[in-house]
Amino acid sequence: MLLAKSTWPEIEAYLQRSKTVVVPIGSNEQHGPTGLLGTDWMCPEIIAHEAQKQHDDLLVAPTFNIGMAQHHLEFAGTIFLRPTTFIAAIGDWCRSLGAHGFERIYFLNGHGGNVATIEAAFSELYAEASFAGRRRGFACKLKNWWDLAGVDALARQQFPVGHGSHATPSEIAVTQWAYPDAIKTANYAPQIAPTGPVREALDFRARYADGRMGSDPGLATPEKGGELVALAVQGLVADVAAFAAEPTP
Repeated sequence: MLLAKSTWPEIEAYLQRSKTVVVPIGSNEQHGPTGLLGTDWMCPEIIAHEAQKQHDDLLVAPTFNIGMAQHHLEFAGTIFLRPTTFIAAIGDWCRSLGAHGFERIYFLNGHGGNVATIEAAFSELYAEASFAGRRRGFACKLKNWWDLAGVDALARQQFPVGHGSHATPSEIAVTQWAYPDAIKTANYAPQIAPTGPVREALDFRARYADGRMGSDPGLATPEKGGELVALAVQGLVADVAAFAAEPTP
């Protein structure tokens, strides 16, 4: 069930049987010369939408598709929110969902650079309740799609060399599976990109000229992407169910 394609009475009815919602979250940023700019929000959206097709009781919110990606700003098309703005926006999403009665808000993330800021947003929400001497009323959980059960192990098996940490063949493969008409190719030089630290945008562009970090996206195939999506869907459904079943003290 997709929140955006539902009516308010349908969501009101849904809340009578479940108080859990999944929010795909990512980033709109460069992913090398062949990776789609939306890769980091597309991957969790693809997985979450595929999961809800198979499981009617899974509710998926609209995708939060802009994240913390300041280090990619020297590459055309990148859009980002500074950490303070990102924290405020996540807070308002959660407050809105919580006001309707959602008690479990599960963020499925597709961008490693989001993690610290999302966790800080959760801390702000909990601190707000603590200062007021009340319960928050909802709990939040963050999960990277590649950390779902078995997914990272499968990716490492599929791509034992050249996986890297940005514009990886695993994430490119997932988008290839979902959007085969948007597959791009290029001659990479070097074939496996260099790796190193992440700082500000000018430093990033100087270190990683084509945007990749330690990766060879040319290894990606739609078939491998389909394998990753299928396993991620299983992991997501199980993880969301466990979160929903957590007792409320």
